Amino acid sequence: MIRVRRRGRLAVLLTLVLSLGLAGCQLSHPNSTAQTSQAQSSQGSTVTTSEFSALDAAGVDQIRSSKQARLDMSTGSLLKSAVQLAGDSYGPEINTQDAGKIALTIVGPKGEIKGDTDRIRFNTTDARTDFSEITFFLTAESLDSYVSLLRDGVQRYGIDSQDTERWIKSVKDDPASKSDYSLTSGTSTGLDVNYDLRYDGSKGTQVIIVHVSPRV
Repeated sequence: MIRVRRRGRLAVLLTLVLSLGLAGCQLSHPNSTAQTSQAQSSQGSTVTTSEFSALDAAGVDQIRSSKQARLDMSTGSLLKSAVQLAGDSYGPEINTQDAGKIALTIVGPKGEIKGDTDRIRFNTTDARTDFSEITFFLTAESLDSYVSLLRDGVQRYGIDSQDTERWIKSVKDDPASKSDYSLTSGTSTGLDVNYDLRYDGSKGTQVIIVHVSPRV
């Protein structure tokens, strides 16, 4: 009888130990589930990326580091809210002259405006919800390269060809001359694209200031 009682006590103790062990596992399980849920929630809360650039501080840093900028004017204008800026804010100036050129693309209603540039400016007022103009700078190291850029603008954006060729002829006749001239704008992309020429034959680098604005 004594042996039976001892065995019975041992069985009870064993059952208690196993029960406590299982209970411990069950107590730790909710914590594991919570951690898994938190990890899944954290993964799901990541910011959705867009093919278009933002212009807040983080967006400008991204443009500077990637040397890529893509702006959406497919509706005819660029809204501040679409680039993560408040309605009363002013656009940034992005200057990468110390770090190389940015491959800029502006998507218009009927086509794209592209250029490699080291300066991009945004014009607006605190009363506007969009930008009145995006300005960027193209450069060329020779007259021939400069002329190629001008003729490319005629083909891509519908800049007036006769006006362009007249200017080209005048400068080729006197390559050492200096000229500030605004070509007749092109509108084939659904936006107004103006080439503002800054030519100085005494300098090694020639500049075109490109103004892109909504059509009025």
